[in-house]
Amino acid sequence: MSSAIRLWHRGRDGVLRFGDGMALTGRTLGGVVDGRVLRYGSEVLRQAAVLISGSLVVILGMVFALGLVVGVEGSYAAQQVGAPSVAGAFAAIGDLREITPYAFGYMFAAKVSTGFVAEIGTMRITDEVDALEVMGMDSVLYLCSTRLLGTWIVLPAMYLVALIVGYVGSYLVAVVQLGQVSPGGYFELFWKFQSPQDLLFSGMKAVAMATFVVLVGCYYGYRVRGGPVEVGAATARAMVVNLIGVHFIGIIGSQVFWGGSPRLPIGG
Repeated sequence: MSSAIRLWHRGRDGVLRFGDGMALTGRTLGGVVDGRVLRYGSEVLRQAAVLISGSLVVILGMVFALGLVVGVEGSYAAQQVGAPSVAGAFAAIGDLREITPYAFGYMFAAKVSTGFVAEIGTMRITDEVDALEVMGMDSVLYLCSTRLLGTWIVLPAMYLVALIVGYVGSYLVAVVQLGQVSPGGYFELFWKFQSPQDLLFSGMKAVAMATFVVLVGCYYGYRVRGGPVEVGAATARAMVVNLIGVHFIGIIGSQVFWGGSPRLPIGG
């Protein structure tokens, strides 16, 4: 009986936390959608600048490394079937549809979201959030909505740069290092196996992942209670939720965008 009671309490607490998270998410998104966040325009721009200066290099490094991996795997897989130029198609599909969005989601979760948890959580335990409320400021608007809008402002440009870096990594391995395909043969299939629509869908996956991890980071940071130990525990919990959410969004996005119609120019 005691086990059943504990299970009941855990389930109830989980539902309550989920509802609380949805409520805070609604307040955060509402502040952006209705334009109230613009009253803190300078903070929005500061958060965007911090995101670029503090996270862009790390994200690009991760994407470049995974682009190298795609180039290696694509080159040797193409060699096995006697069609080395297929490495270009492998890079186009892998980098655009899966690798770059996932790398983006991983690094946002590890670098950006956990940073938000630590920053906002520290403000919570040192009573800075309460001080904002005492001064008549909407703390959710100032701390969460500004970070979300700042992310949305820089995200498209950051993602395009990351995508290019991933492409460069795959090209360097397949064409320059291994030399199993000529540049012309590589790009012939590279451009045939992607389209502007695929780029749009890939960007939508990345935006969804980044938005999710930012909202998770803001929620866990804003709801921290206790001392410094609780900030660390909230950071760990946020990372777990982020990893689950990133994979869920990636799977659902791939199925919705390419599951029914992969749009690969193969066959007659």
